[in-house]
Amino acid sequence: MSDTASLHARDLVIRRGASPITEKIRSGEIVGLAGLDGHGQERFLETLAGLQKPIAGSVSLERCGSERRITDFRKAVAARIAYLPRDRRATGIFPTQSVLDNFAISTVSEDARFGFIRAGHRARRYEVYRDRLSIAAPRPDAPITTLSGGNQQKVLLARALALQPDVLLLNDPTRGVDVATRHVLYDVFRGLAADGMALAVLSSEIEEILLLCHRVLVFRDHDIVANLKGSAMTTDAVIAAMFGRAA
Repeated sequence: MSDTASLHARDLVIRRGASPITEKIRSGEIVGLAGLDGHGQERFLETLAGLQKPIAGSVSLERCGSERRITDFRKAVAARIAYLPRDRRATGIFPTQSVLDNFAISTVSEDARFGFIRAGHRARRYEVYRDRLSIAAPRPDAPITTLSGGNQQKVLLARALALQPDVLLLNDPTRGVDVATRHVLYDVFRGLAADGMALAVLSSEIEEILLLCHRVLVFRDHDIVANLKGSAMTTDAVIAAMFGRAA
C-alpha cells in the first residue's frame, strides 16, 4: 500500500445540469458521503470506482507524483482501487460458490503458477484475512450462503483487501449486519486509514458517518452542498445540508 496515494475528482459532473465537483480523498483519510436517497452520493462513489461514466470531468489516482486516469472499472482495479458494493446478494457474492472461491475470485492470478492453481497457497491467503477480519465460517469450502450476512460481508471485504488497494470505496458497508460485526468493521476501516489507505464511505446512517469519518461530504441534487469536518460535523448540520437549510 502506498502512503502517498489519493483519489482526485476534477470538475466531475455526474448528472446533466449539476455543478462540477472537484474533490480529493487523501491517504489516511476516511471521507463520509451522505445525502437523501437519489441525490448523487451513490453515483459519485460508483464514478470514482469506474462503474459509472461522468457527464464531464475526470477521476485519477495520484501516487508519488504520477497520475493514472480512471475511465472504467478495470482501470480502477489496475490502479489498486477497490469497491465494496451495497447489495452483496445481487452484486457481491457468487451464491453457488464456496467461501474460498468468493474470496479468491478477484485475485486468482496470485495463486496460479505455470497455469495451475496452488490450492495450498490460496488457502493460506484466505486464512490471513479470515483471522484479520474474524470471519466465522465452518470451513473454507462451505457454500457462502451458509454464512450470516455479516460474515458474507467480511468475505467480500477480504476479497477487496486481497487486491492490496491504495483506495477503498465502501457503499453502505454495514447494511444488514449485526452490531458486533459493525464494530469489527469500524476497527478494520480505522486501521486501514492509519496504515495510509484512502477510504470513502457511503452510509445511509448519519450516526455511522459521524462516528467513523474524518469529514463528511453532503450531497443534494447531485452536488456537494457541504464539506463538514471537526466540530462542524454534527447530526443537525448534516440533516440541514441534506434538506438545503442552514444548520
